[in-house]
Amino acid sequence: MAQYAYRAMDPAGQMVPGVMDASNVPDLELRLHRMQLDLIDFKLSSQQLVLLGARVVRRADLINFCFHMEQLTGAGVPILEGLNDLRDSTDHPRLREVITELVEGIEGGLSLSAALAVHPDIFDNTFTSLITAGEHSGKIAEVFKNLSESLKWQDELAAQSKKIVMYPAVVGLVVVAVTFFLMIYLVPQLTAFIKNMGGALPFHTRALIVVSNVFIDYWYLLLALPVAAWFGARAWIARSEAAAFAFDGMKLRVWLVGPVLHKIILARFATFFALMYASGITILDCIRLSEGIVGNRVVAAGLRRAAQLISEGQGVTAAFQNTGIFPPLVIRMLKVGEATGSLDTALRNVSYFYNREVKDMIEKVQAMIEPAMTVVLGLLLGWIMLSVLGPIYDTISKIKT
Repeated sequence: MAQYAYRAMDPAGQMVPGVMDASNVPDLELRLHRMQLDLIDFKLSSQQLVLLGARVVRRADLINFCFHMEQLTGAGVPILEGLNDLRDSTDHPRLREVITELVEGIEGGLSLSAALAVHPDIFDNTFTSLITAGEHSGKIAEVFKNLSESLKWQDELAAQSKKIVMYPAVVGLVVVAVTFFLMIYLVPQLTAFIKNMGGALPFHTRALIVVSNVFIDYWYLLLALPVAAWFGARAWIARSEAAAFAFDGMKLRVWLVGPVLHKIILARFATFFALMYASGITILDCIRLSEGIVGNRVVAAGLRRAAQLISEGQGVTAAFQNTGIFPPLVIRMLKVGEATGSLDTALRNVSYFYNREVKDMIEKVQAMIEPAMTVVLGLLLGWIMLSVLGPIYDTISKIKT
């Protein structure tokens, strides 16, 4: 099928641009007609436009999709009619195209999960597996509700993750900018005045002059080396699985940030594991799907070991305990859930506990970073003032004597 970038007109007379797969122009017109759009003009789309269009569907759009499908299926509306209604009501061009393809796939004999699986860039394996479980259990509305809540939780989790990364990055950037300003502009003026006074300079003053000269002579290297190191490390991690594994392990051990990241991963795992298990997916399949959800190779390797131990006959609690990556709280809750037959409820409790703890830890980290950066700036300014004012005070003292 070819990719077409088109412009069409909706029933209200508004121009609607978009990108769509179609076998030929008549097929493109037929697909647009099903979306209540009239084709105005078109051209073959480049691969770049296709990739850009595939990324347009954001998590917020998926939340709206799941919410509407939950409401429609819960009210007894057949899935095909619900998709048609949703397609006609959405104003998101890319999502409308995807829903149109879902309708065509279902009309062609596919199940909803199979039609969703055609778009792995939008509906991942976990999403389609949950829909499959909902189709088999007859609880499709409940699955859509759980997916909607889970996607909302993911949004909150993403915001929390950005907080813990962005705030230190911004504050650190400010500190670096101030340091460059002091070393390149302010310190040379002060040290020139001190040198003109004559006399022997103390060690900390000479050290300040050396550091300032390094900044003045090699400022471009000081700026380029971190950037080059960043891209070099990313390229190495992308090419070497061992390096990527080591990097993921290091992230869990970084001071302040590592414990928070570990808890975020555990909260994500517990939430999705509980959601999948409650939907009727087997434990081994839940673990297999969770490997791609946790976003950390060390934790994913631990999950693979747990799945191997369970397949060999060990209990869930013992298998997770033997991996060594799950703290006592998770093990304890797993033990309770396995004993009572309410494993999903136990894991939801774990998720609730870690979500609350992550929020508290992020607030504490942010509260610690600000005074820490203030202390760094204070020490830097203190060093500069001591290095400048010390020789001046010594000279004045000699003049008085």
